[in-house]
Amino acid sequence: MNLKLPPRTVERLSKYRRLFDKWKDADEEHIYSHKLAAMLNLTPEQVRRDLMLIGLTGNHRKGYNIKALVGMIGKTIDRNEGHRVALVGIGNLGRAVLGFIRKSKTRLSIVAAFDIDKNKVNTRIADVFCYDLKAAAQVISDKNIRIAILTVPPEEAVSTTSLLLQSGIRGILNFTSVHLDVPTGIYLKDYDIITSLEEIGFFIQE
Repeated sequence: MNLKLPPRTVERLSKYRRLFDKWKDADEEHIYSHKLAAMLNLTPEQVRRDLMLIGLTGNHRKGYNIKALVGMIGKTIDRNEGHRVALVGIGNLGRAVLGFIRKSKTRLSIVAAFDIDKNKVNTRIADVFCYDLKAAAQVISDKNIRIAILTVPPEEAVSTTSLLLQSGIRGILNFTSVHLDVPTGIYLKDYDIITSLEEIGFFIQE
């Protein structure tokens, strides 16, 4: 399914599905929008709007069928063949990200890691082979990788991004906190831990 959805809607759809992957009330076949909203700190109106965008409407007496909801989210945000991902930079942060993703139930598969450290290159880390970054173009092409997770040191972020884009990467999750200029058609998502913590700090001030 190829719908044009706002990025925040796609983000919430992913959260809905992940919530049901861990659903404790497994005997329940339906859920009301207000209950789903409460579990994710959203409004029922937001939940209903998100689900309406992908063609789901709830039953006034029962709410939403959970299996139908999960199935429709999958048809909307997944590719049939899944997504093949590269992790670039296999330091402490990279290893943590790799471990988290590999333990998660997702259609994302990390099929290659890249680094410049000779002690890591040509080894397997968490069962993922680590290649020399110089081989990125060939490996990305051979493995049909389109998404990269960037966990390199900040001073290497810009040059590494340039290499990845030249190698065919179309989407980047950036953990470096460095501002990256990418061409139109490339999807960039920044994950800045410090900014997030400072935002939290601001809003808890008394």
